[in-house]
Amino acid sequence: MEVSANDMGEVTVVAIRGNVDGLTADQLMEHFTAHVAAGKVRLVADCAGLDYTSSAGLRTLLGTVKAARQKGGDLRLAAVRPPVLKVLQLSGFTSILKSYDDVPAAVASYAA
Repeated sequence: MEVSANDMGEVTVVAIRGNVDGLTADQLMEHFTAHVAAGKVRLVADCAGLDYTSSAGLRTLLGTVKAARQKGGDLRLAAVRPPVLKVLQLSGFTSILKSYDDVPAAVASYAA
């Protein structure tokens, strides 16, 4: 798994590539936690390169969205691929996390 981040105005976009599972979820959580601790609580997870997530990845997303919302922010998903979307739907996460077709739409949603 590879993780990179860049700021687009007041929104931090975290691009995730590869697989998030029991071996990599802690690394992803460290990235998200560092952003929230730095006050960057308007987050977008760019999932265009995310091939797979396990329940460990779902726990990471849930922990991040809770932490961000407690500080007045949110975590939104962008460009979720069909296999990952299916996991999100089956687990009920589509009712917790907002998802957008692409990164620009997810970033723009914070202005609304």
